[in-house]
Amino acid sequence: MGWAVAVAVLLSASPTFVTRGDVTPEAGLRREAQAAWTSLESQYAAQAGGLPTRAPATVTLQKGTSLAPERNAQGRPGVVELRQNTPGTLDARTRTALRHELAHQLLWWACPASSEDRLFHEAFALTVSGELSAWRDGPYQSLSSAAKEVASAPAVDTPRARRGLARILGEHTGFPAALTRRLRQCHDGTRWAAPLTVEELADVAVLAPEAATVVVSRHSGEVLFSEGDVRRAVPYGSTLKPFLYAAGTGPVADSSAPPLLPPRRGVQEWACGANLPPKVDARLALLRSCNGWFLDWEATGHAPKAFGVWGPVLSAVGLTGLPSDMTEAIGLRSAHGLSPWGMAQAYRLLAEARPDVLALLTGNVDEGTLSGLSTSKALKGVATKTGTVRDAASRPQFGWIAAVDADLVAVIVRPGKMPRHFVDELPALLARVRRQVGLDAARVQVLGLLPSTTVEARCSGAGFSLENGLPRAAPADFSRLDALTAKGPAVCLGSPWRVRFPGGPEGGRDYAGVFTWSTPPPYRPPPGVPTTPSALKARRGSDFVFRTTRVQYTAGVVAAEDVTLQGEARVALARVAAHNERHAATRHPGRALCDTTHCQAFRGTVRIRPEETRALQLPPLKWDAWLTFSQGGSTPWSEVRSRAQVESLLGTNLVSLRFESGRVRYLRTEGTPAAPYEDARSLPCDTLRAGLQLPSCPQRASFDGPQVRFEGQGRGHGEGLDVEAAKASPGLSSDALLNRAYGPRPPTP
Repeated sequence: MGWAVAVAVLLSASPTFVTRGDVTPEAGLRREAQAAWTSLESQYAAQAGGLPTRAPATVTLQKGTSLAPERNAQGRPGVVELRQNTPGTLDARTRTALRHELAHQLLWWACPASSEDRLFHEAFALTVSGELSAWRDGPYQSLSSAAKEVASAPAVDTPRARRGLARILGEHTGFPAALTRRLRQCHDGTRWAAPLTVEELADVAVLAPEAATVVVSRHSGEVLFSEGDVRRAVPYGSTLKPFLYAAGTGPVADSSAPPLLPPRRGVQEWACGANLPPKVDARLALLRSCNGWFLDWEATGHAPKAFGVWGPVLSAVGLTGLPSDMTEAIGLRSAHGLSPWGMAQAYRLLAEARPDVLALLTGNVDEGTLSGLSTSKALKGVATKTGTVRDAASRPQFGWIAAVDADLVAVIVRPGKMPRHFVDELPALLARVRRQVGLDAARVQVLGLLPSTTVEARCSGAGFSLENGLPRAAPADFSRLDALTAKGPAVCLGSPWRVRFPGGPEGGRDYAGVFTWSTPPPYRPPPGVPTTPSALKARRGSDFVFRTTRVQYTAGVVAAEDVTLQGEARVALARVAAHNERHAATRHPGRALCDTTHCQAFRGTVRIRPEETRALQLPPLKWDAWLTFSQGGSTPWSEVRSRAQVESLLGTNLVSLRFESGRVRYLRTEGTPAAPYEDARSLPCDTLRAGLQLPSCPQRASFDGPQVRFEGQGRGHGEGLDVEAAKASPGLSSDALLNRAYGPRPPTP
């Protein structure tokens, strides 16, 4: 239907409004009625699938002469009765009443089959008149009690029944699906088989997703497992209570500390387990998921509103709207939704910002909502939070479990089940994901050769800096990484960090993980260690520490060292890279490895290849020491350095140099001319190689007056695994390649 035709039909379906002079101002009232009718027709068309096909010729607007306050004024066709408290004034109450009664008029003509269905009429009028929010004011009412009130007054002709109906209607995040189905019957002319029931109206099963499961890495943020529609936002039940707790507690809370509150016996919302103490604190309220405690906390006037500082975080990961009160925040009213993916992202940031809250939630299997189950012991040490969304008959529409351990964040949503009935899936899920290997944390000092003020980062998802446990949104564009990490970790939800710096690759590099600022201790090179500016920076380390998964770190090292490697040679190098990350103390005592060739190169996270996964599936390497490796190869080289350069590293009066087992062994003449003696010393060969900037560890050295000639082959910062030789040995396994490189005994320190 074209726009012009639609407008013509709309105008033709509008009645003429007539006033009798007892409700004023008459002209203003008629204009108000015309505008309201147009709006109501539009809402009807949007749900029914088309405009009403007929309307009354006239509708009389008159004063209600015997209209009791509690009467459901469904009225009669063609007549609208109104109360007007102040003659001549169209106040908000009169306008709302007018829209409500005109909704009944529209149904009389557009859907005559529903004329005897009082519940349908009243539900439609409450929904389209804009008065639902007004009926919600007052004490909290549970869905089950609201359903009882409506069931006890099926004509919906009492304030209590109407408030109960408004409570049920408010449970829907959009237009109630039951009303939409009925309106389409109206438009299609389908027979009105039976009146609308409370059960049909309150049924939110249409909102329930299929079973959905998602697991993300706490370290890299990547999705490790996904099943079902994990991006669909649905009501979240009690699962966001930890964010209220976090907003109201901690070093810097949004408000005063949560109070000790006495349970109110006989109140349904305080039915949160047996043997409650005389005063309940926030910790127990969170573990028991005591709705009454949270409602009473709000009543003190000190509870955080709209999740406090955590509201922007939840909005950034997809919360469909911030709660207007505590009943929405704790899921008693299903006004808003969040997807399982968004829930997992939010818990990832909470775990980073507030480890104390996660430690508290590990008690859920001991004394909380998941205690006393056969699965409870299997979840020891796992932080969990449950949530259940119920209908008016208190039936579970779907249940949530959010779980966090040292490496993973898991979210499970199941339709029609309470969390205690499917929690046994959680240990199996965590075990299944952990079969991917390499999901534990790896840390690396990054970008230390650059001035920290020149490094910039951007998050294309939702970036946050953490300051004393409080999340602060990161700028949308590139900003200085030192500023992002100045007061705590920087976390990018939903994507890797993109990092750029002058002279770096165009567009930057990906870093899937968490950045922190950690200034290294002052570095003083010991005698014989190179003191070039670059060498000093590499050995000092970096102010930026990056955390990701071990498999992501391993893949990044292999790609940085030799991106062309394949097969068993790549597996061998990956095993060495992963092994060395656990021996960081040999390079930077008390610190993570660096990302330069002083340790092993790392230039950000990359796509993981099967070889890296296989490398971490194999047993740990048997050598308990740092393992050197080099690009290797057989290309010979010869380099000349001045004797002064060499002696600046090794000391004066050199008489011989030789190389074996990854070390340089040398003799110096000491003592006096009358009583000379030879002093034998040794250093790691890599120290000499790096200080003199040689292609690899030399094989030979010869003195030629004021010069020293070094000869060797291949390239790299050490001996050990020769990458080029490994490439040329396709028939050897990674074990064979490593045994050939390092021998049956541990390398000499």
